[in-house]
Amino acid sequence: MPKRATSLAGAILGLLLAGMLPAAGQVSAGAAGANAPVATDARVGGDAKQTRFVVDLSRKVDIRAFTLADPYRVVIDLPQVSFQLPPKAGERGRGLVKAFRFGLVMPGGSRIVLDVTGPVRVEKAFVLDPSDGQPARLVLDLVGVDREAFLRAAAVDNRVAPEGAKKSEPQSNSGRDQRPIIVLDPGHGGIDTGTRAPSGEAEKEVVLDIALMLRDKLEKSGKYRVVMTRTDDTFVPLDDRVRVARSQSAALFVSIHADALPRREGDAQGATIYTLSDKASDAEAERLAEAENKADAIGGVNLTEEPVVADILIDLAQRETRTFSNRFARMLMGEMKSTVRMHKHPLKSAGFRVLKAPDVPSVLVELGYVSNKGDLEHLMSENWRAKTVGSMAQAIDAFFAKRLATAGAAK
Repeated sequence: MPKRATSLAGAILGLLLAGMLPAAGQVSAGAAGANAPVATDARVGGDAKQTRFVVDLSRKVDIRAFTLADPYRVVIDLPQVSFQLPPKAGERGRGLVKAFRFGLVMPGGSRIVLDVTGPVRVEKAFVLDPSDGQPARLVLDLVGVDREAFLRAAAVDNRVAPEGAKKSEPQSNSGRDQRPIIVLDPGHGGIDTGTRAPSGEAEKEVVLDIALMLRDKLEKSGKYRVVMTRTDDTFVPLDDRVRVARSQSAALFVSIHADALPRREGDAQGATIYTLSDKASDAEAERLAEAENKADAIGGVNLTEEPVVADILIDLAQRETRTFSNRFARMLMGEMKSTVRMHKHPLKSAGFRVLKAPDVPSVLVELGYVSNKGDLEHLMSENWRAKTVGSMAQAIDAFFAKRLATAGAAK
């Protein structure tokens, strides 16, 4: 495709979508949690008709409860809380509650999401003051209803329900600093733990540590500006991760993850690099994309899709972007294979929502399987992390060196 045509497509695309995709910035819990109330216990009681959910708190807080459909969930938003619940809390439910999860969703804000067995109504939602030696208690009463009643209540809730991560104004890239902007996206975070190793290590923590190491290495080189979609244990919706890249006019987006396989599906090992495609390259890629694309449901975010602009200019820009994404994926594989154990099929593609910025080359890197003992040992090794980060930085250098050389030759 002629260079001028794709450049024009990208420029007009930016004007077309500028108002559609509001920017999201980096989010940080900062010191907001230093004096946060503490949640010390949670329990579920009742049956398939009526169920009560209770959380013990160190002090009274304000809460807001609302429902979401497909899948059926009840979401409780509350100020930032330090969750110090017993191990495996939330893995099993009772009555109308199948399971629940909890975590930070924005600076100063936490969330509890209950997966429910079917349509329910929030009969009561309140917090009791501490009294008679008992802690403050968050109480949620649920009653089973039919789908029609559920959807009516959910429609009212969603008119005023919070949208998740806070938005910030787009940051201009028109200053003197013309270094490429690289967006690093540690997968999951906050209420969304991602996969978890049999020994307890959470994917969200492992990939954040590695992404921060890569950020530091890239910044130390002085060649790039690096933006993180998250720098702490915060939940960031998938579309907001894409908005960060677009609002920053990023030159590259790298999402970092660690996969896991259920025991019944056998064993797998090694790193895999994914790019975006409409059709998955194989069944495993399709499984992973489906699992990763459920992150917003895990975080209790409404899954309503952004409107799509159907325009040939978008298609032109996407074609060019996918070409660059695939080129970087091959370079990354070439660098990583000398230091990192790779999957037997290291280059794959699928419909990952987080890779869908139409004008930012994007890849998703699964560094290994936390379900594999050998991979997990590597992921937890400082020496392995340093080598892996080094190979990723070398691939980024090679990618931009080639792009600069190509751009110079085209002048």
